[in-house]
Amino acid sequence: MIKKLVFIFFLTFNVSYLVYGIWGKTGHRVVAEIAKKNLTENALKKINSILDGESLPTVSTWADEIKSDPESRKYNTWHYVNIPLDEDYADIEKNKNGDVVTAINECIEVLKNKNSSLSSKAFYLKFLIHLVGDIHQPLHVGRFEDRGGNDIKVKFFGKQTNLHRLWDTDMINDHMMSYSEFAENLDKIKFINTTLIPAEWLKESQIEVNKIYNGVNNDDYIGYEYIYKNFPTVEKQLYKAGIRLADILNDIFL
Repeated sequence: MIKKLVFIFFLTFNVSYLVYGIWGKTGHRVVAEIAKKNLTENALKKINSILDGESLPTVSTWADEIKSDPESRKYNTWHYVNIPLDEDYADIEKNKNGDVVTAINECIEVLKNKNSSLSSKAFYLKFLIHLVGDIHQPLHVGRFEDRGGNDIKVKFFGKQTNLHRLWDTDMINDHMMSYSEFAENLDKIKFINTTLIPAEWLKESQIEVNKIYNGVNNDDYIGYEYIYKNFPTVEKQLYKAGIRLADILNDIFL
């Protein structure tokens, strides 16, 4: 009986982790590094004080690392939102436990509140740094029925993976660059429209995820051609996330 319960526990945890995956450590650190480079001196000083000297790239993966803590699983739904491809976020029934849009807004609200404790600010700042990355990963606004692309199996250069992981991690890691090298290369991207409204970011990710779903089928072989066509979107989304994170933080920490 004990063995059975342990198996169920690990199965539940692993499914949760796969469904609501991440850009991968490199991706999140890229976003944080770009944001750090675009912070005002005043914002950076206040952030360093809250984070007790830890850097933005260092804390950018914290929100995923705490998933192993049973007390933190209540925040799992903060990393994503499932939306049918033909519907708008405003029209769907919201998750009572929150989603990536409501969570970002909550983080901003707490950080702007002068009465928030230092520990609360640290908690919500770490989450904000992470979630701005998440909402720009298109499959974090993917379909419920395929668990944001986790159930669409593909072969990446012959290695079994899934569509979600392909965009989270595989294509990024294939370039074999450090997050700082990645961020340096992305500085060349020209980007306009730094709206501070998370629901607008989600709409952009919806447009991208529709293209992703239309561009692949179950058991497809993914190789150089797919990377050539799609990696510019990965770069664009990472860069937008970094710039927008900086804009939000500069607005919060005037």
